Amino acid sequence: MSAKTDPTASDDSAASSAAASTSPSAESSNASATTAQRKPHFAIFIATAAGLGYLPKAPGTWGSLAGFVLFAVPACLWFGPEVPYMLANGSVGDFAYPNLAAGYFSQFVWAYIVLFLLISAVGVWSARRTAEYWRQKDPGRVVIDEVSGEFLTMLLGSGVPTWWRIPELRYATLAPGFILMRSALNWKYLLVGFILFRVFDIWKPFPARQAESLPGGWGIMADDWIAGIYAAIGLWLARAAGL
Repeated sequence: MSAKTDPTASDDSAASSAAASTSPSAESSNASATTAQRKPHFAIFIATAAGLGYLPKAPGTWGSLAGFVLFAVPACLWFGPEVPYMLANGSVGDFAYPNLAAGYFSQFVWAYIVLFLLISAVGVWSARRTAEYWRQKDPGRVVIDEVSGEFLTMLLGSGVPTWWRIPELRYATLAPGFILMRSALNWKYLLVGFILFRVFDIWKPFPARQAESLPGGWGIMADDWIAGIYAAIGLWLARAAGL
């Protein structure tokens, strides 16, 4: 925080301060302070998930919802909403959907991994810049950490196959186990993944709370990654149990 002016300061002190402020070193210091206070509009836009963090109630939940949408929507756009249902019913033939081959699934999985890494990297940077500007350790309006954590929950919880429950489909062994390609966008699993992440994000079990002490944007993001891993394990267990 900037130092407050002492109203009892003498005229001589004020004169000295005025003289110092006109010196080259003082001008350089003032220029640096002005630059540091310049509002990082783009970083704030990213850190608040396009403004979701400004919502007055439960901004973290809205950030989590954004992460969920980033996970679910690309699959529907990539494959089409009808393909998961056809896969679940075993009605996809060799010629009906020729793109549903191993390479196609592999590209999709790698695209998701790259997207997660991109969200996380940009999140660390934007969270740090925004926190420094607002002069807060972990501002409540920063929700890019929830976006990243929820995305990780769905990626890991859906992407690790439960190999003993793989349906007998033509392409069953080619897909990596995503819910979106195994269980016809099963709303129960999607809801479980969303709720579990919110629970672990609020609870912050070890070492999530300890991760908050990491410097800069790492401390803001890391606890949500850990919460995302816990939630992903819970989601995977729910799938394994066939809930």
